[in-house]
Amino acid sequence: MDLWLIGIGTGNPAHVTLEAQEALREAEVILVPRKGVGKDDLAALRHRILEDAGATGKVVEFDYPVRDEALPYRERVIAWHDEIARRWVTAVGDTTGSVALLVWGDPSLYDSTLRIAKRLNPKPRIKVLPGITALSALTAAHGISFNTLAGAVVVTTGRRLRDYGWPEGAETVVVMLDGECSFAALDRDDLHIWWGAYLGMKEQVLDAGPLAEIGPRIIQTRAAERARHGWIMDTYLLRPEGLE
Repeated sequence: MDLWLIGIGTGNPAHVTLEAQEALREAEVILVPRKGVGKDDLAALRHRILEDAGATGKVVEFDYPVRDEALPYRERVIAWHDEIARRWVTAVGDTTGSVALLVWGDPSLYDSTLRIAKRLNPKPRIKVLPGITALSALTAAHGISFNTLAGAVVVTTGRRLRDYGWPEGAETVVVMLDGECSFAALDRDDLHIWWGAYLGMKEQVLDAGPLAEIGPRIIQTRAAERARHGWIMDTYLLRPEGLE
């Protein structure tokens, strides 16, 4: 079996690459996850992308499992990935040809699809088609540079920012997978934040400014948007004031 992991960007069907569209037209089976109550628009967006690409393969939907919050973090994630892999196998059935899975953003950046794919037995032939990342969508939406002049960028998670604080020596820090607004834990008054949710989608929400000033506003906005849509995906970039 050939397993194609196709990055579909951050929510704008126009951001799906021509390479991805071609692969979707050629795939024999296309897996579409259902992520639960209140998140139907995520599956609907995938179906729209398939329609726009002219996909004719068999579309198979499957329900995404829920993490067991009673388990320790790493054990919880491993068990979750194992269950996702089992559901892939069930959804694919006896297909021996090409199977496509639409992945939000890019399959290679803070996404576990590749790790899950390696659990499959027999091992599929994996092909990754990159998509527009949340990093690109965020910096484009704000009209800013990803890095300072010849400067390095640290890409990390909300969990690590909470546990370890500002990375030593960092100029620019981009935070992903942060469900708890971990920027609020930083004890610095010189940081500027560029934040965005639903990047690339018609629901896109942006905010930017001195962290000490607008951090509380972002927290309120995030809570309101999550309540309105039933889900939220956001990311943000932090940088000391004055750096370019």
